[in-house]
Amino acid sequence: MSSAPHPLDPDMSRAFRDVLGRFASGVTVVTTVADGVDHAMTASAFCSVSLEPPLVLVVVDRRNRFHDAVLDSGTWGVSVLAEEGQDDATWLARRGRPLENQLEHVRHHRGRQTGAALLDRAIGWLECRTWHTYDGGDHTIVVGEVLGASVRADGDVPAPPGSGFAESTLGEPLLYYRSHYGALVRSPESEKNSGPSPVQQQR
Repeated sequence: MSSAPHPLDPDMSRAFRDVLGRFASGVTVVTTVADGVDHAMTASAFCSVSLEPPLVLVVVDRRNRFHDAVLDSGTWGVSVLAEEGQDDATWLARRGRPLENQLEHVRHHRGRQTGAALLDRAIGWLECRTWHTYDGGDHTIVVGEVLGASVRADGDVPAPPGSGFAESTLGEPLLYYRSHYGALVRSPESEKNSGPSPVQQQR
């Protein structure tokens, strides 16, 4: 049995937030349809969980109107944003924006499995069915079983139907670090063709 959470003192709480802010991440927009209405949320607290079965998770603030919508719906989409999706990320992270027609100026297409809006200015898309939810303090951890996956066209993979993408070069991911958006600077080294990692060397 877990013990009751121990509240942090103000200095430790500030340090905790500062450490989390120094963890660079990608940026996603998670979407669902509840009672015929589109709901969307910009999220960096997203990650893979399992390959077999294919599972991912997203962490949702209980105060966010998206929270109840995604739990009620049971299905949702994830758009892994490209650099050119920054304006979409900013808009869908804005508190108090109108719910109705919030995607009117956001280019998107509908997922075949869930009907959720998938943003066009992205480099990859997932469609999910809620597998399980877990208490995460002031957030809920929503684990989803992946029903469908596709990536932005890179010459080998066809663009999603209706996305408006031509067969072109693969886009670059949008990144988030210390409350700022950023871009990827690639190293010439790849883990697929480089030597043993430091962890492997220690074994």
